[in-house]
Amino acid sequence: MGISKTTASVITEDNSPWFSGHFPNNPVLPGIAQLKMVVDLITKSTAGSLRLTGVSRVKFRKIVRPGEQLDIQVAPGNIENHYTFNITSGNEDVCSGKMHFTQNKK
Repeated sequence: MGISKTTASVITEDNSPWFSGHFPNNPVLPGIAQLKMVVDLITKSTAGSLRLTGVSRVKFRKIVRPGEQLDIQVAPGNIENHYTFNITSGNEDVCSGKMHFTQNKK
């Protein structure tokens, strides 16, 4: 079962472990953390019935600092269990791409 268009907002907390060591005196939210937020939104929306199998066309466009609000938008793609996503901060694009999932085996 897929999801319809869904959104979420996240504040990048200063004390998040994602910022630890990335980078000293110049904290930047890693791209993998941004992708994890999207995966979490999709899997939560599908009650954990999906497993990530791939990403494509991912573009990181803006450095994310502690304290920024990120708005995540996910929409179903043209193929079942494929989704497009876009992360913004204010009026700026942060990250976008596509994610591909398969059904978890029961």
